[in-house]
Amino acid sequence: MKLKKIVFLLLFPGACFSQKTEPIQADRPDQTETPAIVPKGMFQLEMGFTFQKNESHNQTWNLPSSLWKYGINDNFELRLIAEFVSEKINYEKISGFTPVLIGFKFRLCEEKGIVPKTSFIGHVSLPSTAFSNYKTDFSAPEFRFTLQHTLSEKLSLGYNLGCEWDGVTPAPTYIYTLTTGFAVTDKFGSYIELFGFAPQDDSVNHNLDGGITYLISNNFMVDLSSGVGLTDNAPEHYVALGFSFRH
Repeated sequence: MKLKKIVFLLLFPGACFSQKTEPIQADRPDQTETPAIVPKGMFQLEMGFTFQKNESHNQTWNLPSSLWKYGINDNFELRLIAEFVSEKINYEKISGFTPVLIGFKFRLCEEKGIVPKTSFIGHVSLPSTAFSNYKTDFSAPEFRFTLQHTLSEKLSLGYNLGCEWDGVTPAPTYIYTLTTGFAVTDKFGSYIELFGFAPQDDSVNHNLDGGITYLISNNFMVDLSSGVGLTDNAPEHYVALGFSFRH
């Protein structure tokens, strides 16, 4: 019996490992990124397709956006973000890859009492990786703190605070997100979220969105989401669908 177990572990090491890993946690589909770290030695891909209406003659498609992650250890993951964008602005269409972002997520602390589970995310853009339409003058950093409280077995509260630059001007844009996640079943999840962007040289725009997720397996999840702008300077609405896969 013991010999059979040893042979099984040698032939199928991933089978035993996958049983011990928690269900996949992703930074999509909401704007609030999770403090969870990808398990050590695993790759995770989060990909989504988005349509956003900004104004009557201004629309944006992400076809797709992708976030690649790799777990270095229990407290640190490497990250790479790539997006292909197509825009219609006053009847003119432009498209191409935006600058690739490289970065990391670092676990700061676990949840304990009123102290939330907290991680730090940092990225920097690489202007030379973008199509000519989307190249920026400078490498642009962005960062955020991701925090999460467990309110019950089914309900959680998450929020992000951060800042980003566009690579063109030195003025930053401040970011906030606030989301409530509810586990409908072991496989179905849902959320409602408030988020916004506050450019240093402009007024804040606020948005409301919500969505659902479905866990097909511990390592594969699909999602659907939609949102609306709450202020005049926010996008009118958006709809997105995507998936997250871990191996």
